[in-house]
Amino acid sequence: MSIGGSAKLARPSAEGEATAEAHELEDIVVGKDVLELVSSAMYIDPMTIYREYVQNAADAVDAARAEGTLASSEMGRVDIAVDPASRTVRIRDNGCGIAFAKFGRRLTALGASTKRGTAARGFRGVGRLAGLGYAQELIFRSRVAGERKVSELRWDCRRLKALLRDDDDLGVADLIRSVTSLRRVSADDAPERFFEVELRGIVRLRNDRLLSPHAIGDYLSQVAPVPFSPDFRFGEELTTALAQHCDMSALDIRIDDAEQPLYRPHRDRFSLEEKQDISFDSLTLLQIPGVEGDIAAVGWVLHHEYEGAVPTGTLVKGLRLRAGNIQVGDHALLEELFPEARFNVWSVGEIHVLDRRIVPNGRRDHFEQNAHFHNMLNQLLPCARDIARRCRTSSVRRKWEREFAMHARIAGETLDVIAQGGVGRAARDRAALSVEQVLLKMEKVSAMDLLAEGRESRDCVIEGTRTRLGELMQDAVPVASPLMRLPPKQRKLYENFFELVYECSVNRVAAKSLIDRIMMRLE
Repeated sequence: MSIGGSAKLARPSAEGEATAEAHELEDIVVGKDVLELVSSAMYIDPMTIYREYVQNAADAVDAARAEGTLASSEMGRVDIAVDPASRTVRIRDNGCGIAFAKFGRRLTALGASTKRGTAARGFRGVGRLAGLGYAQELIFRSRVAGERKVSELRWDCRRLKALLRDDDDLGVADLIRSVTSLRRVSADDAPERFFEVELRGIVRLRNDRLLSPHAIGDYLSQVAPVPFSPDFRFGEELTTALAQHCDMSALDIRIDDAEQPLYRPHRDRFSLEEKQDISFDSLTLLQIPGVEGDIAAVGWVLHHEYEGAVPTGTLVKGLRLRAGNIQVGDHALLEELFPEARFNVWSVGEIHVLDRRIVPNGRRDHFEQNAHFHNMLNQLLPCARDIARRCRTSSVRRKWEREFAMHARIAGETLDVIAQGGVGRAARDRAALSVEQVLLKMEKVSAMDLLAEGRESRDCVIEGTRTRLGELMQDAVPVASPLMRLPPKQRKLYENFFELVYECSVNRVAAKSLIDRIMMRLE
């Protein structure tokens, strides 16, 4: 290759390819670190273990309906029991369960899910391992109709972590055998059909959220397939509209035998202590076309006054994505669609993905990047722009409403000065003229198309201000003024002094208060 020239890669000649020797690969090694990569290393947010186990429960409930062991009218049930004293959590569902003949093999299989190619939500065969990194022991139990005993598989998570730290060349299959134990135990009071996950010795994380029933409930109410609250007036309409396109069957999830199941966090109104209350007044339903003209997704957006970001504590902020009626990622997943990212958290809505070619990634914190996913994003751009327009319009409207309120306050303060009777006729005339000028500004603001709502109320303020001005200017000197009792020369001195106080003060209200006290002394 000459300096400054271009280099070309040499390609094997036809003769070289014809004489190439073929060799068999030696044994392919699958190391033990794979187990860590698909368990604790995959799930960054510890709370996702609840989503993974509830997702598996939802699939088991669907399977039970399909095989007829669960009536179509019966809700799937998930019971979560939290015991902070023993640092244990149990998650039990009334789905199809797993027969003992398949139990051990299925629950030790790695990335070999029987759900792939079906309508099930999970299909990679790793979600069940989510708890390995957050407990000392992970236990699976199950039973199906006709079985006398309960199948049980135990994972020794402490031993697993110790072996993963060792520098031996233990294969993944041998590693799994060394940290698991399979047995059948007495049924006791176990249901005829169930599946259960028990996490023992849960690690202590910040705020101990994994053992907080409140935190678990808040998380699952956002991500899990639970029903809308009866206190949400759009809930029934949304469920009916979405059910035409996707399965909206919900789970009855109870934490610590609560009287009420978990509901989605949406409500008609959120009363906020530090900010203005948020009320939802209308709803927009969406259909997102796919690449081939089919429906790729459906969704909805709730509208409110768009006076700012929806607080985090409401648990509903942001335009969110769901697949299989389970949330994928968090509230910020779609913020790149908005002209300004901040407008995403002003919005409240969800997009339910229907196209099976739009696939959540392994962690379910995003979607696999392909043409179908990017088409859906492009189709969502008008929705994001509409929300941004509403946000900007609301911002401009609030600006002019503040402008009107400021003018009304200035007019009221000026009228109070006139009514006080502490300044001379010329000063009162100037004050009256300033009020007339302010009234013209108020009328101009109130007449804006943007402020059509509330115009009648604003016009009443304008009319009331103008009426009061006319009444105050009917008399040359207010009769109630204490200055009327003073000789003309002395009264003039006070009026000049009061005018100077008003001219030199930066706060007219404070100046009036001072003059009021002086005039009280004159009485």
